[in-house]
Amino acid sequence: MNRTKGDEEEYWNSSKFKAFTFDDEDDELSQLKESKRAVNSLRDFVDDDDDDDLERVSWSGEPVGSISWSIKETAGNSGSNQEGREQLKSRNSFSSYAQLPKPTSTYSLSSFFRGRTRPGSFQSLSDALSDTPAKSYAPELGRPKGEYRDYSNDWSPSDTVRRLRKGKACSLERFRSLQDKLQLLEEAVSMHDGNVITAVLIFLKRTLSKEILFRELEVRQVALRHLIHFLKEIGDQKLLLDLFRFLDRTEELALSHYREHLNIQDPEKRKEFLKTCIGLPFSAEDSAHIQDHYTLLERQIIIEANDRHLESAGQTEIFRKHPRKASILNMPLVTTLFYSCFYHYTEAEGTFSSPVNLKKTFKIPDKQYVLTALAARAKLRAWHDVDALFTTKNWLGYTKKRAPIGFHRVVEILHKNSAPVQTCRDLKDRQQLLAYRSKVDKGSAEEEKIDAILNSSQIRWKN
Repeated sequence: MNRTKGDEEEYWNSSKFKAFTFDDEDDELSQLKESKRAVNSLRDFVDDDDDDDLERVSWSGEPVGSISWSIKETAGNSGSNQEGREQLKSRNSFSSYAQLPKPTSTYSLSSFFRGRTRPGSFQSLSDALSDTPAKSYAPELGRPKGEYRDYSNDWSPSDTVRRLRKGKACSLERFRSLQDKLQLLEEAVSMHDGNVITAVLIFLKRTLSKEILFRELEVRQVALRHLIHFLKEIGDQKLLLDLFRFLDRTEELALSHYREHLNIQDPEKRKEFLKTCIGLPFSAEDSAHIQDHYTLLERQIIIEANDRHLESAGQTEIFRKHPRKASILNMPLVTTLFYSCFYHYTEAEGTFSSPVNLKKTFKIPDKQYVLTALAARAKLRAWHDVDALFTTKNWLGYTKKRAPIGFHRVVEILHKNSAPVQTCRDLKDRQQLLAYRSKVDKGSAEEEKIDAILNSSQIRWKN
């Protein structure tokens, strides 16, 4: 297609497209400025307060504020999200300012300029595009409606107990009336969960007076037992004593009061406290135990003071060879007897530290006494005392080996303490000596000596 020079000039001058030019004023930046001026020129059409009769319409032609416009406005929100994200991706390029996408939203022209910073000033087109808001949704909006109850306190007692059983956090402070609190306790008891019952009892203990709490628990034995166990575990002796006193449980009251001696460390103060416990309403058997406990501690204080003095003086051989490793205070009766058999075995019966005195005072059985004395003297390797412990005389003056415990126990203790073979021979128990022979090394001197004793015809064996 051939055109003359005149036709070409006429085409370019009349066309809406312009020829290429190197002038900076005709590039896309100039188009941006023209667009900005065009937008600013719309001020009179958008926010003219004097023209109240002008009806504002949306892009679709619907009057702004009408019912149909509101429905379309809501429906168009979801469709405009994708376009908003595409505009954010291309906001840094100059072409994005020159090529504006055709608005498909049903927003009105006036709503396009909302959000200006101050009255009377409008955002530029570039600011409106760069400040396109990105919608953020709260994570709670997508949750089922049933889960909104986790953030409220509108729970019934049964719902609260179920949440406690599942380990979910919930507040019990909303249960303020006595009826609600008792209903909560009954729901917890019916659930048969000890942790839930204890949690509710802690709440009631904190919010109710002692008199009301004790009165209501008196007719609820399951909850009462849980409260007693809980108070014992935490060591609340004062409230526990008040509870037993209210319930008129005298024996449990006395036992709970006696248990407080465990918290007293000073021996003298503990002794005085035990003295006050003797007159409490215990059973006959428990009263005897309380009396023995007081007497034993009194003896231990006297023995400890005397032995500490002897040990520090260094004049007693037994304390020099075998220093004490621990104090005798607050030790059990069997330990005290072993201590007396170890350090005071030869003392007269009239002294407090004499083993025989302890045996008679506390009515220790013969088996317990012989077993403890044998262990103490064998540890010291006092074999003559061990032999004398099992030697008895009849009314004719004849001696006889006799033990209230089985000789197999005797041999075990002697072997454990490396007793000589002669000690086992003096017991004249052939079977136990054979058992002892099987435990020594073969071909050793001990085995040869045992064989010589077993083959001797001068020994009259018991078995």
